[in-house]
Amino acid sequence: MSSEKRTKILDILQSGEVGTSALVKGWVRTKRQNKNVAFIALNDGSTINNLQLVADPNLIDEALLKASTTGACLAATGELVASQGSGQSVELIVKTLEVLGEADPEKYPLQPKKHSMEFLREIAYLRPRTNTFGAIFRIRHAMIFAVHNFFNQKGFVNVHTPIITASDAEGAGETFKVTTLDLNNVPKTEEGAVDHSQDFFEKETNLTVSGQLEGELAAMALGQIYTFGPTFRAENSNTTRHLAEFWMIEPEMAFADLDDDADLAEEMLQYLVGYALEHCADDLQFLHDREVEENKNKKETERPELYLLDRLKFVVENDFERVTYTEAIQVLRNSKPNKKKKFKYLIDEWGADLQSEHERYLVEKHYKKPVILTDYPKDIKAFYMRQNDDGKTVAAMDILFPGIGEIVGGSQREERLDKLEQRMDEMGVPKEELWWYLDTRRFGSAPHSGFGLGFERMILFVTGMTNIRDVIPFPRTPGNAEF
Repeated sequence: MSSEKRTKILDILQSGEVGTSALVKGWVRTKRQNKNVAFIALNDGSTINNLQLVADPNLIDEALLKASTTGACLAATGELVASQGSGQSVELIVKTLEVLGEADPEKYPLQPKKHSMEFLREIAYLRPRTNTFGAIFRIRHAMIFAVHNFFNQKGFVNVHTPIITASDAEGAGETFKVTTLDLNNVPKTEEGAVDHSQDFFEKETNLTVSGQLEGELAAMALGQIYTFGPTFRAENSNTTRHLAEFWMIEPEMAFADLDDDADLAEEMLQYLVGYALEHCADDLQFLHDREVEENKNKKETERPELYLLDRLKFVVENDFERVTYTEAIQVLRNSKPNKKKKFKYLIDEWGADLQSEHERYLVEKHYKKPVILTDYPKDIKAFYMRQNDDGKTVAAMDILFPGIGEIVGGSQREERLDKLEQRMDEMGVPKEELWWYLDTRRFGSAPHSGFGLGFERMILFVTGMTNIRDVIPFPRTPGNAEF
């Protein structure tokens, strides 16, 4: 077999060519056998679809067929013929079979049956071999490519911002510490504090929560940049929306106001969803059908307003509705679920921080299109957001999606030194630690804007999954750093 070149199953199924010989390699999904014929469904990860191998037990060694169990890795040569059965256009009549790696059916945990998502997380090293996770990770790859493609076409420069940093961009304080100090013998100062002068960086450092602040520095020279890197939050949260390690896309643009920021975010989101619809059709169809199947026995009220493919088209086909926070509060305050106390968090007054239930109501029930919320109260937003002239609000914007709520958060950044210093004082953000950030307001400051898109939130939306642990290969959450 070694002299022949392997053909990917995707290429075989796309060409539909018959009458030619092929070498395929992959993993067994299922096998059915009687005394006359064995049918083996083989998958090599290039597509969600399997190639059916048809083997004659009289021609293929019995021991090889016996070892071709679910999970085993095979190489097979043979002739491609028009398929007799339904579900595939071509199949391979096997001439030679080689078992590259056996999978003991008594021990192999992934059998051809329905496994729970919780169980699959426990064997995350094997779950890419399922249809669901194969589809998710191929879509994830397509979205990574689409992100870089989008920004490259628009002339943005990709900048790698540091993963180890001495600042806490969000001011949240929930960071993972980075140190080389001996934790069994930590050096102390005379005052009894940890002596970080003896540490590797000679100061306290942590894993980054955002590349934004460094991204702003780059935008003040290169005009428009974006970062796409890992970020870390040491938040002890076990919700379906939180990870301790996740990926962020953060563009920053010089000479851009909040409207420019919202325009870019809307264009990017529609581009990404459109790219998925165009390039991931088979995987999306599988995930769409899976969602329909999972909901068919639920009450009408518990089913999604729109199923996956309809939600994706909903984003591509609708201009986003732009609404101020103040207008949204009015809508929510007067809404039926608020008046009938159906919201878990009731909206009483201006200044409330919106929850996912409020965001989804605005998108799914009231405006029936994606929503860009702008001009939030300054007290619920970060120090670096540009203060509006009313003294109460900041030039911030969040984009809300069906089924998800907030997917993008951004703002025009505060470019005026005096206003920025005043806000840092009010919020207790140490200016001496961010002297370099303040210097960009001293030396050639300019209006600029940016936003952050949590990549896993985007993949949640595009795949229709409901738990963020299922859209990243190896999730990092409280108490879980397996694999």
